[in-house]
Amino acid sequence: MDLQELHEQIRNCTKCPLHRHRKNAVPGEGSMKLGVMLVGEAPGAVEDEQGRPFVGSAGQLLTKSLSQLGVRREDVFITNVVKCRPPENRTPREDEVEACMPYLLKQIEILKPRRVVALGLVSAGALLRHMGRGVERLSDVRGRCFKGRVAGVELEVCVTYHPAAVLRNPKLRGEFQSDLAVFFGGGLERYF
Repeated sequence: MDLQELHEQIRNCTKCPLHRHRKNAVPGEGSMKLGVMLVGEAPGAVEDEQGRPFVGSAGQLLTKSLSQLGVRREDVFITNVVKCRPPENRTPREDEVEACMPYLLKQIEILKPRRVVALGLVSAGALLRHMGRGVERLSDVRGRCFKGRVAGVELEVCVTYHPAAVLRNPKLRGEFQSDLAVFFGGGLERYF
């Protein structure tokens, strides 16, 4: 299976109730030019409308933050753990995460990123669980990278805030930007 076939499966998925209210499933987009995948929790209203990840206000903040580091959005692969919008943008439930997780694992298997940046607790928890680590609070893992295997791929999972959290609490912006600076400047060159 290639990425295009996988994304077609995601667009037609009915594994959990979220599909009933979606306009568009949001598989993800971008490239592996930098060997980095960014993973959020779930699409919001604008993403559901357009079928693209991180295009609403949180996505604009993410794109701007990457740009300030000299990183073009199209040079990374951007997706979410859950591929359909939860009602009222609520946090995805565990059963929804479990229903979608095989899609994220398959994306990792196909794309073989060297680094995955987990944006927020849902993403960090889902990914680190597959590395045998439990996560209770984002503060326990934020700003750190963990080496291990996910979907048979040797990689690092690096954790920071979700851009939506930064919008809600602008005091987090400095830490968010410095995390991204470390994750995108901290040793990527050793992979290329």
